[in-house]
Amino acid sequence: MKTPREVLLARHQAAMPKLDAIRHDVVRETTEVNRRKPTVREFTFAATIAKIIRVTFQELIWPCRRIWTGLAAGWILLAMFNLSQHNGARTSLAKSQPTAEMMMTFRDQQNIVNELFADRSLPVEAMRPRIFSPKPRTETTQLLAA
Repeated sequence: MKTPREVLLARHQAAMPKLDAIRHDVVRETTEVNRRKPTVREFTFAATIAKIIRVTFQELIWPCRRIWTGLAAGWILLAMFNLSQHNGARTSLAKSQPTAEMMMTFRDQQNIVNELFADRSLPVEAMRPRIFSPKPRTETTQLLAA
């Protein structure tokens, strides 16, 4: 009696030459592709930057393109609003001369600020450390003599 393995091998024995031919074709194609490709790759600065930009675009920008479009539209609207609020009032203030009252007020404010930030630390002489000179102790000589 034949084992199941022998039955399967006998059944598929006719397919062996076809499988060998397919295997031979695949190996031949892969060796031809490998011969066509250069084996040494040159890493240049421009190629590295291009790859970083491409990967960044594919992973960060392209999946979230709707969000980026919304953010860009929001910034454009903010810029348009900012430009629409611009008027010529600033230039007229810059051209006007300050009055005498304004100058006096400014000087008073400067004096107040100078007083607040004035150096109120101790004089340098008061900050000097005192030099300690030890005096002879007579008690130690009496103890040694006894």
